[in-house]
Amino acid sequence: MAKFHDAARRQESFLAPLERRALLWLAHRMPAWVNSDHLTALGFLAMAGAGLGYWAARYDRRYLLLVIAMLVVNWFGDSLDGTLARVRNRLRPRYGFYVDHVTDMFGTFFLLGGLGLSGFMTRSVATGLMIVYFMLSMEVYLATYTLGKFELSMWKFSPTELRVLLIAGNVALFYRPVVKLFGQQHLLFDVGGVCGIVGMSAMLIVAAVTHTRALYRAERLP
Repeated sequence: MAKFHDAARRQESFLAPLERRALLWLAHRMPAWVNSDHLTALGFLAMAGAGLGYWAARYDRRYLLLVIAMLVVNWFGDSLDGTLARVRNRLRPRYGFYVDHVTDMFGTFFLLGGLGLSGFMTRSVATGLMIVYFMLSMEVYLATYTLGKFELSMWKFSPTELRVLLIAGNVALFYRPVVKLFGQQHLLFDVGGVCGIVGMSAMLIVAAVTHTRALYRAERLP
């Protein structure tokens, strides 16, 4: 295979300092038989379980508690796998990057698909959220390849902060799935989903313009 250069990782989210300490503490205490692949698989299964929980919550709102639990398990598996590999010096940069993000892609599809089937978010909003999330992810991966830096957060937000917001939203959803806005009633998660679409679209546009300018200056023609 062609020589591979691992991209520099950059994580500057609100919870990054606390999360980094927690992950190191957990990694040093993981049983020897647990490896990064186990944690990656656990994170993926938990995200799929969260999607199933949303679908089941259509019939019984108490399944939202299962979604919360699955999001916590997903954080544990998805965030700890790379830290465990670094602590044990068992790094596989190409394999780890590819598998981690392929499973994230499928996990996100199941999560938002379940949300679209839950009745708590209209399918059009869930589809729009999925599209803009995948577009933002594609921009991050393209920037990783062309600029050699892997942005794990944008505007102080990372997947960890998104999980926290989603957990808080589930608690509010349990008690109040419909809100009144501008004199009309809307699904709570439709309002949150539209805000997410607008926010991620802004991140995407700013990142695309910034990285295009940086690459143009780096490869300016004579």
